[in-house]
Amino acid sequence: MKTIKFAPNIIASNVVEALNEDLANGVDYTGFLIKDNTIVKAIIKTNQDMIMCGCDWFDMVFKICDSSIDITWYVKDSDNVASGTVLCEINGHARSILTAERTALNFIQTLSATATSVREYVNIVSSTKVKIMDTRKTIPGLRLAQKYAVTVGGGYNQRHGLYDGVLIKENHIMACGGITAALSEAFNKIPKHIPIQIEVESFEELCEALNAGARNILLDNMTLETIKKCVNYTNKRATLEVSGNVNKDTILDYAKTGIDRVSIGALTKNIKAIDLSMRIMP
Repeated sequence: MKTIKFAPNIIASNVVEALNEDLANGVDYTGFLIKDNTIVKAIIKTNQDMIMCGCDWFDMVFKICDSSIDITWYVKDSDNVASGTVLCEINGHARSILTAERTALNFIQTLSATATSVREYVNIVSSTKVKIMDTRKTIPGLRLAQKYAVTVGGGYNQRHGLYDGVLIKENHIMACGGITAALSEAFNKIPKHIPIQIEVESFEELCEALNAGARNILLDNMTLETIKKCVNYTNKRATLEVSGNVNKDTILDYAKTGIDRVSIGALTKNIKAIDLSMRIMP
């Protein structure tokens, strides 16, 4: 599938904010230990299997710190990379390379972790037509970057935020006075180009949502038996998505029920950073 592409200014904004965490006063005091004309070569290596993701963020860190630094990549985003592989080589001023090191690694270890997690789920359901979807449960400040990583891993993006899609959840339904009332308000007030999805928690609620015109329905925390009943009753009249209690051990069972999509918050919020290291070469 196609991945998102971001303008350099969006990536730069992410990077500047991250660099400010290390360089609040614009100074790397540890860097003073190194003569300012020292030129070195460094390599980045992965210490575990991974799906590569985040090259543009990595490059931007070094570009902002020192535009003269040269980076040669041996892999690219979406590559399946084996443990022990050298990802790239960096040549330039030692001070700048060491100043940029941690921020640059933070980006690719986090985004690669997201892509790697997604790819594992995608591989499990590869025998089905189910789409693996992300959620808004992302690391603050990294929403778009993690959404990109999801697509690199082979998954699909749910809405990016509250501005580009409607998901009518339990509390919205309660505040509106019920499923039918909530959908009526949505159809009357939301621009036609904005997708509308509603969450239901039982077969009876699914029936009400369908009768009220819903064409994109989220089945929340339902048993496999109830999901199958919903799929059979819906009979392709609406897109059905499942969420809640989905993990690598259970996702194939959900996928085989005939649903269209599965959304998994853990893809972006329960990730474990990839183990990467940078070494300056003798």
